[in-house]
Amino acid sequence: MTEIAWNRLSAAALRALAERNAVVLLPVASTEQHGPHLPTGVDDFLCSAVCRRTATLLAHDTPVVVAPTVWCGLADHHIAFGGTFTLSLATYHALLRDLCRSILAAGFRRIVIVNGHGGNISGLAALSVELTRELDAPIATTTYFTEALAEMRAILEDQDGVMHACEGETSMMLALTPELVDRARLPEAHGPAFDIAASLMPSLRRTVSFKELTASGVLGDARRASAAKGEALLQACAQNLAARLRAGEPWSPLGKPKT
Repeated sequence: MTEIAWNRLSAAALRALAERNAVVLLPVASTEQHGPHLPTGVDDFLCSAVCRRTATLLAHDTPVVVAPTVWCGLADHHIAFGGTFTLSLATYHALLRDLCRSILAAGFRRIVIVNGHGGNISGLAALSVELTRELDAPIATTTYFTEALAEMRAILEDQDGVMHACEGETSMMLALTPELVDRARLPEAHGPAFDIAASLMPSLRRTVSFKELTASGVLGDARRASAAKGEALLQACAQNLAARLRAGEPWSPLGKPKT
């Protein structure tokens, strides 16, 4: 099996991958509360797993490497529940800039920051412009759970996509690390529905703590989560992202796949 993890490869092996114009996936996540039934590392574990699966699907015909995961992000809205690490936007910018600069210094030119935390989305949208300009490199970004929206709607029963500590995230954790899911607390694992995409649309709003949105720390309903759903979700996200990267996105002219 082809090794795809940066920190399991030698410097010489990484130089060889850089010479082949390999894609570098840089997973970025968060360590934060995930309701009464899930560990604080959910975003880290799930984003890392999707990146590994994506790279494994690509490796036989597309050079690729997965960088170590950035486990801390923009999570100030979760602080009230405890168990949460967070960065300021300025610190996050500096961290991503220096990590991307290191990847570029190692000879790579194609970097995809793969996000696994809703709270990072708006920050990354702005920072990708800054990073591209500052580093003179085409830094790409995506959020893994937006890569399979149609599949998620078909797989999940109580929601259309990922919310927070919900049917989607809980299912993926049951597939990936079931020993970290406290099944005894699943009856408590529900809260109001939440549309991540709508929350990012520019309109009249203010920043609120998760405490103002949900007493349980959950958005959505985890009670019908299952490992089978989780495996299907993880695989759909990885397959769709791998297909887009294999086609040359997003570096082809105007984002069009290579022919």
